[in-house]
Amino acid sequence: MYTAIVIGSTGLVGKALVQQLLAHDTFDVVKTFSRRSLQLQHPKLQEHLIHFDALNEWQHLLTGDVLFITMGTTIKQAGSQKAQYLIDVTYPYEVAKAAASNGVTTLSLLTSAGANAQSRMFYLRIKGELEAKCSQLPFTQIDIIQPGSLTGPRADKRLGERWSIAILHFLNAFGIATAYRPIADVTVAKAMINAALVKHTGVARFALKEVFALAGK
Repeated sequence: MYTAIVIGSTGLVGKALVQQLLAHDTFDVVKTFSRRSLQLQHPKLQEHLIHFDALNEWQHLLTGDVLFITMGTTIKQAGSQKAQYLIDVTYPYEVAKAAASNGVTTLSLLTSAGANAQSRMFYLRIKGELEAKCSQLPFTQIDIIQPGSLTGPRADKRLGERWSIAILHFLNAFGIATAYRPIADVTVAKAMINAALVKHTGVARFALKEVFALAGK
């Protein structure tokens, strides 16, 4: 039986991940750390309402077996590149570093298809930077999940994203841009759990096609 730690539990994939972890026989404790409550009650769930700027106040609680990080935002939500970098790179990296120092052995990290620390695109560059930074941490096992555009029940309306997903569906029908085809939040969550349970050492990256395979799709 494992203890899971979830960072980013109020986001699209994070919510799906928590639901699946609570229903999974292999996990008997699910710890979430977020600014807002999930409004869930479950005997396995240990919810911690925190401020990411005050990590020193709660980092001792980052104990368990698997750290799942699904944290991320958009520049529109964040308000600036500096604010997005803080949420997409600084906070998750600092949490991962604290968890590793507390003896957590496995990291399951959600990034993006095309993540590359050398990319000219800001979003792909910061996702690549997060991968690079976390890959240097002393976890026994690191799984990096790189999905394409995410679909699912978002609380916020993202007109541009809906248009891009519609265009991708159209292109995918002709075998074009399949490396970036949309993927459901529940599929990504299942892939993250399955990857974490296949034990190995070192860093493993899972591109979109492999994410689908991990989820049995």
